Amino acid sequence: MCKIKRWISLGLLCLLPWMGEAQELNARITVNGDKIAAANKQIFTTLQNALTEFVNNRKWTDATFAVNEKIDCTMTIIVNELDETSFKSEIQVQARRPVYNSSYTTTLLNFRDQELAFDYTEGEPLDYNSTTLTSNLTATVAFYVYLILAMDFDSFALQGGNAYIQQAQQIVTLAQSEMSWTGWKAFDSNKNRHAVVTALQDNASEAFRQMWYTYHLKGLDEMAANADRGRTTIIEAIAALQEVKKARPTSILLQMFADAKLDELIAIYSKATTQERQQGYTMLTDIYPAQSTRLEELKKAVQ
Repeated sequence: MCKIKRWISLGLLCLLPWMGEAQELNARITVNGDKIAAANKQIFTTLQNALTEFVNNRKWTDATFAVNEKIDCTMTIIVNELDETSFKSEIQVQARRPVYNSSYTTTLLNFRDQELAFDYTEGEPLDYNSTTLTSNLTATVAFYVYLILAMDFDSFALQGGNAYIQQAQQIVTLAQSEMSWTGWKAFDSNKNRHAVVTALQDNASEAFRQMWYTYHLKGLDEMAANADRGRTTIIEAIAALQEVKKARPTSILLQMFADAKLDELIAIYSKATTQERQQGYTMLTDIYPAQSTRLEELKKAVQ
């Protein structure tokens, strides 16, 4: 699939040979070792540089990207414990995409993974092979690269991220055989990597992924031309969240949406009619009863 000017017809744009190819990601990677006392701090800088090169210099897809279409993303690894070459850490992954004909960028992913343990010796090369995993670190980073690609492509074409969800699933399948690697196994957690990729392939996810595409391409990307039409499309689309909650009340997709989109959605509702705001507040508090603080602004708007 070609991916130049993704908000226009993806198929037609594959016929444009004059656009240069580029790697897919513009990733800023940070390795934070502030919690580690009396350690060789240089190892964190070395690892950070190695990961930045690993992600940004690798071609992850067969798609064609223009240089200005690289996906902006960040990965922050927070090291909680370090025993010689054994790291216990967590990783925060964020990704954004521009909204058509505007200077606004919308968050696609804002995910915190607290189960990243890996071994790393300063200066060792970072390798990744899609059929043979040798490092929990590179497997995890590759998993999130494909998750970012899936969420991005899904925002431009209905189920456009299928190939990258399948790549993420392949990593999960292979990683499960490594007994010492955490975050990959079914039933260990409903918020780990296995849970994420399973949710994206579950039948209940079809409504979510349809909503995701409509929200971005037909909603946000439409707002520069017609703000009211784009806003109405978004408000109608997010009713799919109720379907997801009904089918899978603990689905990680609901939390992923809240972490990436809830504040943005409240801002969108702030320009809606009184009736729409009331309906939005009722629906969102039903889906996210624990998010009362974040929904307070919307609540005030309907009082």
